[in-house]
Amino acid sequence: MCLGVPGQIIDVGEDSFQPAVVDVCGVQREVNISLICENNTTDLLGKWVLVHVGFAMSVIDEEEAKQTLSALMTMSQLDHEVGDFAGLNKN
Repeated sequence: MCLGVPGQIIDVGEDSFQPAVVDVCGVQREVNISLICENNTTDLLGKWVLVHVGFAMSVIDEEEAKQTLSALMTMSQLDHEVGDFAGLNKN
């Protein structure tokens, strides 16, 4: 399964063909914004976007971003707990 991850745009280039920098839970990555940039790149500063395979796919609101990040963290914790449980059953 492929997931998009919410991130906040913290830096942009002069045009949509230059990568923007997105912060996802404190980790910063360059992403392509050409699919979402309609006007001036600076209009995207501070916006939340859904990132998939290095591309910002859509602009989302902050509440949706935070809910999605929370759900992803919960899934990660659940995966860890299931992995621990599966390890116990191997004996």
